[in-house]
Amino acid sequence: MCAIFGIIGDFNPAQARQALSAMAHRGPDHCGIVEQERLFFAHNRLSIIALDKTAHQPMKHGEVLLSFNGEIYNHKALRQELAQEFSFKSDSDTEVLLAAYEKWGLKFVDHLVGMFAIALLDGKDLYLIRDRLGKKPLYYLQNREQFLFASEIKGLTPFLNKKSLNKDALSSYLGFLAPTPPHTFFKGIKKLGSGEILHFDGEEVEVKSYYSLLDTPSSIITQEREATEKIESGFIESMRLRLSADVPMASLLSGGIDSALIGAIAKEQGTSLQTFTLGYAEYQNYDERTNAKFTADALGVSNRAIEITQDDFMGASEKVFEAMDEPLNDPAAIPLYLLFEGIKKEGYKVVMSGEGSDELFLGYRQYFEYLDIEKAATLQHKNWLKKYFRSNFSMNREWEWYKRIFDDQLLFRTSGEKFTDLQKNMILRQNIKDGDGLRFLEPYHQKFEQSPHSDPSLWYSYIDLQLFQAEHFLTKLDRVSMAHSIESRTPFLDHNLAETVFRIDPRLRYQNGVTKDLLKKVASKYLPQEVIARKKKGFSNPYMEWLVASGKIDLIEKVNKQTGLFNAEVLQEYIVRGKRGSFKQHVWGLYVLSHWINKNLL
Repeated sequence: MCAIFGIIGDFNPAQARQALSAMAHRGPDHCGIVEQERLFFAHNRLSIIALDKTAHQPMKHGEVLLSFNGEIYNHKALRQELAQEFSFKSDSDTEVLLAAYEKWGLKFVDHLVGMFAIALLDGKDLYLIRDRLGKKPLYYLQNREQFLFASEIKGLTPFLNKKSLNKDALSSYLGFLAPTPPHTFFKGIKKLGSGEILHFDGEEVEVKSYYSLLDTPSSIITQEREATEKIESGFIESMRLRLSADVPMASLLSGGIDSALIGAIAKEQGTSLQTFTLGYAEYQNYDERTNAKFTADALGVSNRAIEITQDDFMGASEKVFEAMDEPLNDPAAIPLYLLFEGIKKEGYKVVMSGEGSDELFLGYRQYFEYLDIEKAATLQHKNWLKKYFRSNFSMNREWEWYKRIFDDQLLFRTSGEKFTDLQKNMILRQNIKDGDGLRFLEPYHQKFEQSPHSDPSLWYSYIDLQLFQAEHFLTKLDRVSMAHSIESRTPFLDHNLAETVFRIDPRLRYQNGVTKDLLKKVASKYLPQEVIARKKKGFSNPYMEWLVASGKIDLIEKVNKQTGLFNAEVLQEYIVRGKRGSFKQHVWGLYVLSHWINKNLL
């Protein structure tokens, strides 16, 4: 893991170095800079493989200059394939990228297995590439004098003439927990979406998609036994590739199946991962230490628990908001930050995590609720219901679901949907039309409609991987791990494994009405039934209780008095309900947003 940063155009050397240093936490082991007239090309390195100086970046070969953030897990196999045509001087995966580009041009990305954000300068042509499933971030900014790119927004904000709010980022954040690509909260700064490549020729910027899971053929695997066998072999291979590192490695462990299976397969492959679990003082309902200990004992691995308190949580919140750069509506970011802080103290530089399993294997109960509600679209006599739901508004999400289905609108809009368009219309002091949020999803939905896939459950998985996972969960994981100079690896998000799942007849995933049914059948060979059958808890925590007890919740109304952004009466209603235990994440999102506005715009 690393930070990449660059400027093409005129620049102030001191300002460029200061911007680069703001991302030093991403790569404290070495700082490399190529500085020429109208070019600043830099890299902060976190050394994970090939630890010596021959792997330092930026790396140059001929006219090609490369700065790369991530890990290429199949770099050894690629090295063997390319060795006859390229004279390697290091054991690094970075040099493999240069060799692959020399042989295949931009098609080199098709040969990569891993996570990456790549900046490649070939003469006057700059290419920025984000990995297929969006594990690594990449931001860019173009103004009159410069084109800039960075691994984090904080590397680009010094080059803004003025910090201004991007209203599309605000709207998509309220709707989907995080801004949707290409938007960020800072007007002028954009982000690449997963599977995208940007070309800058010195004047114009062009962004294209080079990869989509939807290109995977549909329903090639129709038998359950074949499906589970291919899932198992795919996950075993994914783990094999990701267990390679030249530094200490650990794993997160909750009470659930995903992290348990990571530990079990690692043990099968001869690696006993040190596991870490979170606990909450005085809040047993959120605590998973007992379940995690049972799993660790069953697997025969060591487990360490880190307990946090209200003071820990609220004290770390400022650091987390700083690490995120812009609002992200996920209260789990703070305890996860504290967990990585504890892991850092133990000396680990690589951590395994279970992101992606829920989206691939239908791990959320609401997926099944949506599939059931989809059936109502076929009712022949639904006009009365259509009129009823239009004229009887409710803040509850179930009302919105039925209104959509009777209005023939797109029902599922990511698992991260929070404020609906009608809710935004009520709380914001501006007119938001019903259906406005669909414009952020339309490019994805068009691709789905034109793809060989038609089952609604595959739309759920696809859009959740694109937005709920890539822009929400993976953004959180990247920032809180890299804040402590730790690389996070997500074996369920191997693109080959994901393609395998998309080749399976989708009915096999949900026909039994069981969440993660196929994965549980695979896991039954490796895990105790008690772990497999355990009710999903998720990464829940007492964030609302602590926000209210700390008094910091008052910031929401304080900032609104200065900005007038929200309807005060509706805002108050959400806050009151949040304190009572409903609409909690809505309120947390408003708090995070208020904090960002207070810091950046007031």
